[in-house]
Amino acid sequence: MDFGVGFLSNNVMLPILDFFYGIVPSYGLAIVALTLVIRFALFPLNAGSIRNMRRMRITQPLMKKRQEEIQKLYKDDPAKQQEEMSKLFKEFGNPLAGCLPVVLQMPVLFALFATLRGSPFSDVNYAVNLQIFPREQMELIQPQAFVTKPQNIYIADGVHAPVAAILPGGSRLVVGEKTQVEFQTVEGKSLNKLLTEYPETKIAPKWQVTKGAEHIRIQADGTLEALEPGEVTLQGSLPGLAADKGFLFIEALGRVGAFEPDGAIHWDVIGMILVFGISLYVNQLLSGQNASSDDASKQQATVNKLTPILFSGMFLFFPLPAGVLMYMVIANIFQTAQTFILMREPLPENIQKMMETQEKETKAGEKRESLPFERRSKKKASS
Repeated sequence: MDFGVGFLSNNVMLPILDFFYGIVPSYGLAIVALTLVIRFALFPLNAGSIRNMRRMRITQPLMKKRQEEIQKLYKDDPAKQQEEMSKLFKEFGNPLAGCLPVVLQMPVLFALFATLRGSPFSDVNYAVNLQIFPREQMELIQPQAFVTKPQNIYIADGVHAPVAAILPGGSRLVVGEKTQVEFQTVEGKSLNKLLTEYPETKIAPKWQVTKGAEHIRIQADGTLEALEPGEVTLQGSLPGLAADKGFLFIEALGRVGAFEPDGAIHWDVIGMILVFGISLYVNQLLSGQNASSDDASKQQATVNKLTPILFSGMFLFFPLPAGVLMYMVIANIFQTAQTFILMREPLPENIQKMMETQEKETKAGEKRESLPFERRSKKKASS
């Protein structure tokens, strides 16, 4: 049984999606609601990561200084050096502690991402690999059914089922043999029979040969005829019900890419990419990732400034469905708002005392650069 991304998608994401679609019959609003529910659920984990990042950045100069002192003082005593380093991490916090919340929430985010990339928002593809042999080798082939991995398919609004592509006689054919690729649910019910229960739904599978077109002939209904020996790869697609539906300024939730082969530009997709990049940059400003002090920090700050451009540009060359882009924009705006709130929190008392002590020890005119929107203590404000 799958307890990974597929399990979370089918047993957590899709029920939430169906619930909100049942309240407001709009797949666009359902995406918004699903994204917000997941983000609020992950708020505590993400908050821990943001707080740790802020604390580590503020204490980094002092922590680095203390580390160098310990390494110098106990350079001939590795055991004592390790002991003192452990005390230091206990006092300042472990830099790796902020990674754990990120790791814990990744399966949920991957499941959410996979849900929005599949039915009903996008076409679902099935790959079928065939081997065609000469007729004289017919006796050597033992028929064995070929079944692809089931994928969730929306049959109607709020109605979906795991569907697989099946070759009853197997994926090994001989020249001149004819067979048909069928779509069935995991319970063995054919897709065509299932669709008769929902006559308003029009789902017509589409087939194309992606490899070895000269070896096979395929008809619109999935009927195959082997022409000559060789290897063949077929791709079958089942359309997503909401792929062509719009939301607000988005023309089609399933649209992939900002440009058409004929040069047409989809400004709705371009707009979402720009908003994503801007929100990513603002989030960096709020968290202080673009601030710098020494040379190494300046180099990292330069890389951070380029990150929004690189990530946004990536969506132009490796396009995603518009519905997935919408989720990423909403999630990024939520993340930015969360960072803004948490960066205004007072520092822990022990960290505040450390910083006050450090500032007293620094030379006149050398002051720590405040993070954007960071509250300073009353003591520092009056000093």
